[in-house]
Amino acid sequence: MRLQDKVCIITGSGSGMGKAAAEMFAKEGGKIAVFELDEKNGAETAEGICQTGGDALFFHCDVTDEQSVKKAVAKTVENYGKIDVLYNNAGIMISEDHSVIDTPEDAWDKVMNVNVKGIFFMCKYVIPEMQKQKSGSIINIASFVAFMGCSVPQDAYTASKGAVNALTKSLAIQFRPEGIRTNAICPGPIETPLLMEWLVKDKEAKRVRLSRQPSGRFGKPEDIVYAAMYLASDESDWTNGALLNVDGGITSNYF
Repeated sequence: MRLQDKVCIITGSGSGMGKAAAEMFAKEGGKIAVFELDEKNGAETAEGICQTGGDALFFHCDVTDEQSVKKAVAKTVENYGKIDVLYNNAGIMISEDHSVIDTPEDAWDKVMNVNVKGIFFMCKYVIPEMQKQKSGSIINIASFVAFMGCSVPQDAYTASKGAVNALTKSLAIQFRPEGIRTNAICPGPIETPLLMEWLVKDKEAKRVRLSRQPSGRFGKPEDIVYAAMYLASDESDWTNGALLNVDGGITSNYF
């Protein structure tokens, strides 16, 4: 198994891509620390993994709250003894996020708090644990929008993902000499219930978006998790500071 006995923290793993990551990592032998704000969803993810023979524990965590992060990381170490992988999946995209000229300040702050400060807090408390064992893999989820402009903007989200990429590069240089590698995955549009519900209602919006997608389809959560699994495994020992576009080719499309 590719992740045998690796202790993997996955933030936002109560649903969506995070839940898919938790389940797929567990099947490869990973011991999963489910970090989730929603207690019901987080507990269900951990229970589901255990029921299928995997090893998982739920830890309530608000990534925007430093003390919550500190406590959850400490409990993970208390239960599992180490941390091998930090998968910073938690992130939000909100409807109030538009152009800089009409995005409310509280909306901007909310996005930045989850998408950027959350990664800051997680790394602040996980990296010292990885330093003790001189090894570890940090996987940050950014986005293809960090590389492209859009005529229908979500500027807070876009700026937050650009910040994630920049932080990834900095961490990669700082900590690789201590055995810790840091990489980011930049997904293209992924099938989520929210996106699919909107596109089902607006067939023209779906047609326009797919016309720019060389693969002819939207991504699926597992498309991203397969890339993350490589980064979490020892196979990626020489992959550090990479920004992996897993986007079906959309960022390579001129028009």
